[in-house]
Amino acid sequence: MDIKKLKRWRLILGNESEECLQNYDKGGFCLDNDQIIMDEALAAIYDDTSSSDDNSSGGSKRSAGLGKSAPRLAKWLGDIRKYFPEDIVTVIQNDAIERKNLTQLLFEPEVLKDVTPDIGMVSTLLALKDQIPEKTKETARELVRKLVADIQERLKNDIERAVAGAINKKEHSPIPSFKAIDWKYTISKNLKNYNVEHKKIIPEKFYYFNRARESNNWTIILDIDQSGSMVESAIYASIVGSIFASIKALKTHVVAFDTSVVDLSKECKNDPVDMIFGIQLGGGTNINKSVAYCQDLITEPEQSIFILISDLYEGGNQAQLIKRMKDMKESGVKVICLLAISDDGIPAYDERLAKKFAALDIPTFGATPNLLPELIEKVLKGKDLTSKNGLE
Repeated sequence: MDIKKLKRWRLILGNESEECLQNYDKGGFCLDNDQIIMDEALAAIYDDTSSSDDNSSGGSKRSAGLGKSAPRLAKWLGDIRKYFPEDIVTVIQNDAIERKNLTQLLFEPEVLKDVTPDIGMVSTLLALKDQIPEKTKETARELVRKLVADIQERLKNDIERAVAGAINKKEHSPIPSFKAIDWKYTISKNLKNYNVEHKKIIPEKFYYFNRARESNNWTIILDIDQSGSMVESAIYASIVGSIFASIKALKTHVVAFDTSVVDLSKECKNDPVDMIFGIQLGGGTNINKSVAYCQDLITEPEQSIFILISDLYEGGNQAQLIKRMKDMKESGVKVICLLAISDDGIPAYDERLAKKFAALDIPTFGATPNLLPELIEKVLKGKDLTSKNGLE
């Protein structure tokens, strides 16, 4: 067997596999210095037993555990960042918290500053935010800020293009501008002017997209379940809400709820980090109460989008909730229920209530963050999300 493959299997399987793997190569093999450090970093999380620091024959005898030393944790974080790809680093960090209960990662600023943020790490951070010492709070905010910037970079341009494409191109303007020419519409209107001799369309009239209407064409309301089971969705929804709030064509409301209702609309227009730290992660859920609050925000139903983000485990009045959702839809509001916004897009939810929403022709499904720009564009264009081809 190839030596590189043997060493890779050795790193995957750990120290106990070494004797067996040595038999696959007559000359034997040894981990090099970099691989020994990688081996120790993995052992700290994935080995269940401790052993000595003997570095004989095939490499180090791995020592399980990171102890409670912040310097040791900082070295370990540096090692995994140096020797593993970024996506693997986030997996190892999250496993460190789950398997070894390493909440020190979140409590020591000298450690936290070296953490690679991901949605799982920030979810854990929010769950423990009341326990974070004062000296670490600013570092924790910077960690969240990095995640926010990363997600905004991924989504903002696509969402802005989706909204502009759906709203700004609905009407045409008499004001000429080469950049604003609606080529598709102009060509279709001038097909009759095709010149056979020159093999060209000679337009009698150009049509231009109207860019003048830039504010409050639509009202969009995000109603976010902030119960503990919805933390990842709440983070993504808060960031998406901040993107919507930055688009002049949308009047944006962001509402969060558990058993109480909090309007975060002002926060989403300022610093989304403040909004994320405003998430309370409560235990109970009163969806009906929050939907009632959101109903009062709607002044032009046919120009409004209401997105409920919840796993639908209702602790309030379910019959009233169903009626409110039905009434909103029948009034002309574009009503959507996202069971989760998560990287895997696979939610755990109350299937019975979800089926009742679906029976009202309310689109009810889980979504990945990258699907949101397409979703918003199709809603604004009036496409049916309940059909099989509603979202590709």
